Amino acid sequence: QVQLQESGPGLVKPSQTLSLTCTVSGGSITTSPTFWRWIRQPPGKGLEWMGTIQYSGATVYSPSLKSRTSISRDTSRNQITLQLSSVTPEDTAVYYCARGQSLVAVDYWGQGTQVTVSS
Repeated sequence: QVQLQESGPGLVKPSQTLSLTCTVSGGSITTSPTFWRWIRQPPGKGLEWMGTIQYSGATVYSPSLKSRTSISRDTSRNQITLQLSSVTPEDTAVYYCARGQSLVAVDYWGQGTQVTVSS
């Protein structure tokens, strides 16, 4: 059973960089084919895909967030990281990491972590 656990600060100040980590257990982030996503849900809104890092390490980002988003991995720790720069209160959301075995499907989700952007 694959498990994903998000971690990081719950409060970030405007203009700072938000950094979150997804720790994966029960499966390797380098297993082919696997696609590891960051998805967020602002209060009262729908899910928003932010970006994906593939088992190969290749990344793809949402065009609307590409200039501020970086997704990387630590294969020795089996972790995926998200960095979102220059945050504003509009970046307040529950942030999820999720796995899929294709570019469109998701089969495992983390429980999500609330991030609030406020001074």
